[in-house]
Amino acid sequence: MRLRDVVLFNISAIVGLRWLTTAASQFGLASLGLWLLAMLIFFLPSAVAVRELAEIDPGAGGIYRWVRRAFGPVHGFVAGWGYWVNNLFYFPSLLVTTAAIAAYAAGPRFVRLGDDPWFIGGMSLAGLWLAVGMNLVGLRVGKRLQNLGGYGTWVPALIFVLLAVWSLVARGSATPVTVRGLVPTRLDLPSINLFATMTFAFAGLELAPTLGDEIHDPARTLRRGIAVSALAIVAMYVLGTAAMLVALPQETVSITNGMPQATAALVERLGAAWLAPVAAIVAILLVLGNLGGLGAWLAGSARLPFVAGVEGALPPAFGRIHPRWQTPYVGLVTQGAIATVFVIASLVGTTVKNAYLVLTQTTLILFFIPYLYLFLAYLRLCRVRTSTTTLVGVVGFAAVLFSIVLGFVPPADEAHPWLYRAKVVGGVIGFMALGVLLAARGVRHRTATAPPAA
Repeated sequence: MRLRDVVLFNISAIVGLRWLTTAASQFGLASLGLWLLAMLIFFLPSAVAVRELAEIDPGAGGIYRWVRRAFGPVHGFVAGWGYWVNNLFYFPSLLVTTAAIAAYAAGPRFVRLGDDPWFIGGMSLAGLWLAVGMNLVGLRVGKRLQNLGGYGTWVPALIFVLLAVWSLVARGSATPVTVRGLVPTRLDLPSINLFATMTFAFAGLELAPTLGDEIHDPARTLRRGIAVSALAIVAMYVLGTAAMLVALPQETVSITNGMPQATAALVERLGAAWLAPVAAIVAILLVLGNLGGLGAWLAGSARLPFVAGVEGALPPAFGRIHPRWQTPYVGLVTQGAIATVFVIASLVGTTVKNAYLVLTQTTLILFFIPYLYLFLAYLRLCRVRTSTTTLVGVVGFAAVLFSIVLGFVPPADEAHPWLYRAKVVGGVIGFMALGVLLAARGVRHRTATAPPAA
């Protein structure tokens, strides 16, 4: 992987245009300032921390290696485990929204399938195993899906923003633009909870370093890739949310397929017949973008159980390399198999929207636990200690801790808040407890197999 591949990988892995619909539907114009706040307290500190840690240790394993270097093998495994296992929840949530967008892309007759659990389940599993298969044969092939995902993210975003500017000039904005609208109207816990989701939308710069051994001149390429992709990511979120509010009133934005919905609204408002296919084109590109993001997370996170298998924290099978494709195939297939179970389980006995929300919140908490370790490792390993580097680490750590606490708060319109909490808390505690047990097993294994002291 070279600079272009790393930049597209970061965009594909981090930018989820579905977060535009979450921000616009819940906060309206106030979301623009909240994006900038999330950038200041989380995204910039994480970029500084990842850039520093990647230069200190650019080898494969990323966050697992950094935390292990800072705090030892047990903490390294727990951090890597949380990073890996959160994907078991992230993949279904990403696939659910991807399938809903695919239904929209198929045309007006099929839009209703976006709320059909059978259709959503079938499309989700097809997309999951396509991404697994492409990564099984190696990054030489798999990176094409990630690169396609990068283009499938910024190209529809660019089309959408240009349409919104045109519509704003010609027809005005669907959402009234006022100074008062830039301030959040609600500051209750469920509303603040959604800010944690916006913080989560900026997470992922640490993923590319997990592939360090497969990146050309990793320290230099990662440093430049972080800088270039960070600018693009912030611009996409801020401009994309503004375009969403130009297209639709806040209360009408769909949480699962708001992007193609808003594109169709812009096309209708502009009244140009030749623009009719644009909404479907954007929806198709979004599907490709989400599949690229899925491929990126599969490729990066599968290296964590591989490294843990090599070091004995997981069964040795996870440390195997495919004899032909030279990929950690056991981790990839295992992740695909478990994610399949989670896709099916998430859609049993619930609506598509509720499944999406529960999966998103559980993912957020499991994902941010390793980020606590990330900022602590940065504070411990940073080569130049100044008040600025300390501030970066402390602000990032505090933002992550605050987001974790908020992740347990159910949405305001949740009919069964205690059941919601039980699903989220049960998922987080169960999986992290399993990670601690496996870490202890790994320590016992290394102790038992270590050569006797002279």
